Parts: sequence; structure tokens; C-alpha cells
Amino acid sequence: MNEALRLAQLSPASQQDGTHPRPTLLRAGWCSLDRQVGFAHDDQQVGLDEHWERDAEPFGRTIQLPFAPETEASGVGEKGFHPCVWYRIILTADDLAAAGQADGRRLVLHFGAVDHEAMVFVDGQLVGTHVGGQSAFSFDITNALDDGDEHVVVVRAFEDPLDIRLPRGKQDWLEDPHVIWYHRTTGIWRSVWLESVAPLHITRLVWRTSITTGTITALVELNRRPAEPLDLQLAVAHEGQALAATSTLVNDRVISVTMELAGQNNGVNYEQLLWQPGHPTLLDCAAVIGDDQITGYLGLREVGTTTHRMTINNRPAVLRSVLEQGYWPASHLTPPSLEAMREEVQLILDLGFNSARIHQKVEDPRLLFWADKLGLTVWGESAAAYTFDSVAVKLLTGEWVDIVRQYEGHPSIIAWVPFNESWGVTHLADDEQQRAYTRGLSDLTRALDPTRPVVSNDGWEHTDSDLLTIHDYEWRGEVLADRYTDAGLDEMLNTSGPAGRAIAVGVDQGYDIPVLLTEFGGVEFVTQPSADQTWGYSSAKDAGDFADRVREIMDAVKASPILGGYCWTQLTDTLQEANGLCDEHRVPKLPIETLKELMGE
Repeated sequence: MNEALRLAQLSPASQQDGTHPRPTLLRAGWCSLDRQVGFAHDDQQVGLDEHWERDAEPFGRTIQLPFAPETEASGVGEKGFHPCVWYRIILTADDLAAAGQADGRRLVLHFGAVDHEAMVFVDGQLVGTHVGGQSAFSFDITNALDDGDEHVVVVRAFEDPLDIRLPRGKQDWLEDPHVIWYHRTTGIWRSVWLESVAPLHITRLVWRTSITTGTITALVELNRRPAEPLDLQLAVAHEGQALAATSTLVNDRVISVTMELAGQNNGVNYEQLLWQPGHPTLLDCAAVIGDDQITGYLGLREVGTTTHRMTINNRPAVLRSVLEQGYWPASHLTPPSLEAMREEVQLILDLGFNSARIHQKVEDPRLLFWADKLGLTVWGESAAAYTFDSVAVKLLTGEWVDIVRQYEGHPSIIAWVPFNESWGVTHLADDEQQRAYTRGLSDLTRALDPTRPVVSNDGWEHTDSDLLTIHDYEWRGEVLADRYTDAGLDEMLNTSGPAGRAIAVGVDQGYDIPVLLTEFGGVEFVTQPSADQTWGYSSAKDAGDFADRVREIMDAVKASPILGGYCWTQLTDTLQEANGLCDEHRVPKLPIETLKELMGE
């Protein structure tokens, strides 16, 4: 029997519990290192010179991983400027056993994200460095382990809080949060974990699907080229039923294999296996090569566009979306718990939305697992820099490549958004160099992943976008109703958009594409008195006024004959931004049935 098929049938990754830090590629042996570990600030940046990687004495404090030291959840809670931080993690014999360490296997240390530069030492030896605060990375630490029963991992992280070239998103460069910016996130802010792997193993498995032909293509990458041709087994199943299986000899480290799914050419039944909002079917997959065995899942779906609408599985899809900052009071950009990730996705669905625009951050893969599982579509966005030069271009471009490659396997992601509101490219309208940058990164995204539309610059000043997206915080319903008609759109395209910026710039932007209102609303309503200064784009005095204002805006938008979707700002209050449908603790400001009626179809 095909071993991959047996795995796909007996160990379905679609039924995982949301614990694994990398839910699309699972192995049996792994161990979380999210716990209390040694911690030290290094404000004078003397740690390298003094060899802190070999000395336990500087680590007189502890921190709770995976929370950033600026957060209360970390146990540190120091929000000032501390650009350099160090961590000391003890690997015990129990950790190694749980990770599946054994003779002939390799031990890999994984980091979900470290902001912004990381140096990693194991038993005093440098095992690797990484630059980029949003993307995951890993190192094979096997050869660095000494002969003891316990081992020491030391991490040095550095982020210049004043450097606006970094893709920093909503992280403030001022000491205290102001306007729309929030506390900084320094160092480790996503899970750290160990994994046991075979010497030759799969490092990436992504599936591209075609509902038209009923085929799926596996893109497989290995850590190295096999010394001799090896048998690669691939299989896909659903609820224990085999859908496809194959075996092929490979002698390269990058392999593409296409398989036909059983039954998908039956026009009566083929929709039963499709992934889409309201019907998020996940298929289980597995791959085996040599001693390496992995399981995962995929969604059989296609995303496209017509003149007026995005499409999912070749059918028009009107997006009812909400802006998701992904920020929590005590844990900031890191979800406070595994349960919170599922609850966040479920809350968005309960409010009547079918989509979320993850704003100015790359979200935890486990939250995206629940989006995959429960049927919430997501826009994949990057944190932005705030200036334009060759260094800023290099930093964002390099990390964006990693982000797209790491997250392509999530069927919930239906669009890529490398830029927002011309942040970091302030002079798009007049500067051909900046326009070339946004066009180039959009085309690079299509080269990496041709299966999703790309928004070249969300909000305005599109240069080569597959969608025309507009940000508009007008609160008067009659103005919105006039603006989002054919005549109103023509006027905006020929003059400027609601923010006084051109909707499109340059000569490469087409117009026969869907138009979406991807930021609007922003009604401030404070349910609990606060000593902090709060604001919104308009303000409600009480719950009734809040409901009336939201209804007026939503009625105008939903009645628009030209819009292919919308994104309300925002899901929750976030620090000084009090324009959430829910407060910062995820408590809806109106009965959830009322909000669903307002926001839904």
C-alpha cells in the first residue's frame, strides 16, 4: 500500500487541534518551547563582546515565551526603547525526547517570528542568523549540541525602534503610542519549537489546485538533493476516502507532481469537495520520501476576477470583510492563547462577515488554520516601512518573498497586499522609481504565486493592481450612495479619491477590474470610560446612535451597484482607536444579532 495514502487516511491533518505552530506540514516528533526562559535587556549592546552566549549570569530575569517584552503577558512589560534583548532557553532531556530525537535523525530549532534581527547560539556556538521580523525561520542544531544531557539556546534579538526603513507596520517609532500606531514588538513574538527530522527531509509542500481540470499539483522542496534517486509518495484523501495517490522517483531537491482527483470530472458531484466560505472542505494529504513522513491539508479552490467581482471557484463572491488589527491588550501582536485564535475567527464569522483583512501584520499560521477550517477568507498583508530607499526596498522585498512562500498553502488567503496607503512609497503619484517598486513587487508576487490577485497599494494610487481598492471614511449615507455609482466612480477616477489621492497612477493600471471599498466606517463608540484619548472618524454618543450611524453607512454601501465587496473598520478597539464593533476585550458593542444584521447580506 502507498504509505502516504495510509498516513492521509489515518492521520488527517484537517482534524488537528490547532496546537502545531506549522499546521500545513506536520511530523509526529515536535516539542513546544513556549515557557518561562531567561531574559536580559542589553541597552548598551555589550552582550556580544562579553560573550553572553556562554554566560548564565546576565540572565537574571525571566520572560514568558512567545510574548514580546513590551507586553504584560511576557511578565516583563517594559514598553520603552530597548532595542537589544537576549533569551536563554534550556533544552532538557524531556524536550529532546518529546521532539523525537534519536540516532540518525536531525534536530531542527524553529522560530515563528523574531523582530527584527536574530542571532541564535546553541551550547555557545552560533548556528545561524536571520533578518526579518514577520517570517518564520529554522536552523539544524544537531552538530552544535555538546555531550551533556541539557543544552542551552541563546538568542540575541535587535530592532532599532527609530528605524523607519524596517517593515514595522503599526509599531510606533515614538516612545508612547500616538494616533493609529501601537506599542513596539521586540524580539521573539511567535512560538519557538523543536522538531526531529530525517537527514533528507521535506522543507516545503504546497498544493496548487485546478477545479476546471480536477487536478492538483504538489510543489515539493527537500533540504538537499538525494544522493541517488528516491521514491516520493504523495496522496490525498477526504474522510478516509482515497482521492489520489502516486509514487515517483526523484533526484532533485525541487519537484512538481500533478495528480488527478478521483470524481472531480463528475459535473454533478464535483462541488462537494470544493473549499469556499460556508463550505470549507479540507482535503488531507501526506508525503513520504525515505525516512521522512509528513501530513498536511489543502483546499480545492480557485480565486479569480471578472470585470466587477472577485470569484471563488468561478462564481462571483461579494466580500463582507472586517479590518483585523490582530492586537490584544495584554499580549499585543501575539494572540494571548491558542483558544483565542479560534475564538477570533469564530467571532468574525458570527458577526456576519465572510472575510478579514489582516492589517499591517503577518498573522499566526494557527489562526489561519482556523480560517481554513471554519471558512473565513483572508487578505494577506505585510507590515509597512515608512520611507523609501534601497535599504527599505531590500528589507521588505526579501521578507515578502519568504512570507508568500510560507503562507501560500493556506486556502483561506485569497489576495496578497504588499503595500497599504502608500506607506513607504509616499510619492507614488510623482516618483517613477516608487511606482516601479510597487509594480515590481506586485509582479514578483505573481511570479511566486500566480493563483491569487495582488493589490499593488491598498486604498489609492494603484499602479498595477488586480483589484481597485478604495479607503473612504465618509459617514454621511447620502454622500456614499452617490459616490459608489458608475458616475461617482468615473468622477473619482478622473479627479481624485475620497482621501484626495488619485485612485490610480501611471500608465499600467487597468480599470475593468473589481472595485472594493476596503476601509470605511470607523465610528467611535466608547462603552467604558477611559483615561486614554480615543478617537474615530466619526463619533457616537450612545448605543442607539452607534447603531444608527453604522446602519446609515452600511445601507449606502450595500446598495452600491458597483462595489464587489467591502471591509469595515474595524473589528475591535485598539488602544486609542475606539472604532471597533467590539471593545478591546472582544465584547460586541451591540447585541451580536444586531451587528450581524447590520454587517451581513
